Amino acid sequence: MKIVVLHGQMHKGSTYNITKLFLDKFSDKNPEITEFFMPKHTPGFCVGCFNCFTKGEDACPHADKVQPVVKIMEEADLIILESPCYVFGMSGQLKTFLDHMGYRWMPHRPHEKMFSKIGLVISTAAGAGAKKVTKDLKNNLFYWGVPKTYCYANNVGASSWETVKPEKKRQIESEVTKLVEKISREVCNVRPGIKTKAMFRIMKLSQKSNDWNATDKEYWIKKGWLNGKKPW
Repeated sequence: MKIVVLHGQMHKGSTYNITKLFLDKFSDKNPEITEFFMPKHTPGFCVGCFNCFTKGEDACPHADKVQPVVKIMEEADLIILESPCYVFGMSGQLKTFLDHMGYRWMPHRPHEKMFSKIGLVISTAAGAGAKKVTKDLKNNLFYWGVPKTYCYANNVGASSWETVKPEKKRQIESEVTKLVEKISREVCNVRPGIKTKAMFRIMKLSQKSNDWNATDKEYWIKKGWLNGKKPW
């Protein structure tokens, strides 16, 4: 099993430690794990040049930072996105990377390998907001074509992992163990559901009438998706 993790921060707080707990629980599957930390591996802010849409992803001024991460994600079986909750949202560092993935959304040029992956999104907050973050991260994975994403949000009631109460940590470990078991049963066996298939069909109709972006339309034609072929 191949796992790629996009950490939305550099510090090793509650979100990082829970993500590490997930990875440790997957250890009996002998996973190949690749981790990226934001902002160390983050590209510069998206400048809205539209090059990725109209000229191709390699024309992005930050392609040298973006594409190595994308290639790893394409080969992974499980994609993990994690971020602490900052003012009811994900970290700006992670959002910066996700902005560069707009060209991979289903309305543009989704990659066929995304339709066979599982996603896991993780967030913590000292108070409220972790569920809002996981919802936003899950939406990104859905529009990439990822058919199944699990969410783990926890309002830990502490500003650091060291000060999380022991009983809370035991509860977290139990929840993580159960979720890992569920993901392990499904990884490499997932198929798109009704929602993903419906969105793809809508985007197919959109591409058939697309007269503003030749790069996107040519991509769909080359894949055979406008002639009935499916990416799954």
